[in-house]
Amino acid sequence: MSKKENLQPETPIIDSSTKLEAIKNLIFGDNIQQYDSEFETLKKEIDDKKAALQSYIDEVRGELMQSIDSLSTDVNIRITDLEDSLNDKTETLNEQKVDRRELGKLLISLGEKIGK
Repeated sequence: MSKKENLQPETPIIDSSTKLEAIKNLIFGDNIQQYDSEFETLKKEIDDKKAALQSYIDEVRGELMQSIDSLSTDVNIRITDLEDSLNDKTETLNEQKVDRRELGKLLISLGEKIGK
């Protein structure tokens, strides 16, 4: 045998998952089942809280959309009322306004009648 062959240890190849499992057993020992159970419980609680929050978000989103629709309707009604009021006031002003040309013609006509 050559020297290179003697330097290499003859150990079977251990995959990384087996190594991790061995390290985990050394660190946690017999309590690993309890830790796994607690982690699963925590994961379930987190998932439940996430679902509750998502439900709450959906509920709030629905309420906000309803409020926005209501507000939009109110704004549209007020704008329509303001437009109607503005149109009414414009018509009133047009009726009260004296047309200068017409007034001039009437004064000339009156002057001619007085002069006759």
